[in-house]
Amino acid sequence: MKANCLTAIILGVCMPAALAQVTVSVAGDTPATSEQIQRLFAIMEVREQTHRMMNSMVQQMQAMSEATIKARYPQITGAELAKLDRISEEVLKEMPLDAMLDDMIPVYQKYLNQADVDAMIVFYQSPTGKKLIAEMPQITQEAMQVSYRHMEKQVDAVMQKVEDMVKEGQQGGTDQKGHAQPTTPPPSSQNPQ
Repeated sequence: MKANCLTAIILGVCMPAALAQVTVSVAGDTPATSEQIQRLFAIMEVREQTHRMMNSMVQQMQAMSEATIKARYPQITGAELAKLDRISEEVLKEMPLDAMLDDMIPVYQKYLNQADVDAMIVFYQSPTGKKLIAEMPQITQEAMQVSYRHMEKQVDAVMQKVEDMVKEGQQGGTDQKGHAQPTTPPPSSQNPQ
């Protein structure tokens, strides 16, 4: 009888803790709901942040492209550059932002569970989280400006390669030393049977 009482007491004390652990691990593995992700996006101001970031990127790309294009094609007119700017602005306006955000929800659900999203919601509602949201556009813009120097070198290198390829094509396919290259493939070394 004492053994049964002791077993019942142990089970009575341990069982709720064990069940709580199972409940926590099950809840921790439950993917975030679409509504949770949408709430997180709203709190993080993802729509507004994405729109600002895209505008900033277009401005940076326009500046970078203009500088590169002017350096490579000094004869380009201001009207032609303005036309290129209008095209990039139109592309931005036609960007399906709502559909893009809807497509992001399953990605977030794949990697974040309900507890993760709840913790993120708490963080982004805190003063520090709100500050991060408010400062993120400026941080992003300045980071892009700093990285622009590296990107500009890469863009210049790519543009040079493109120009070299175009020149090669105009010269009828010459190698680096200016020697003509065959325009037809060499005959096969295998004998047809």
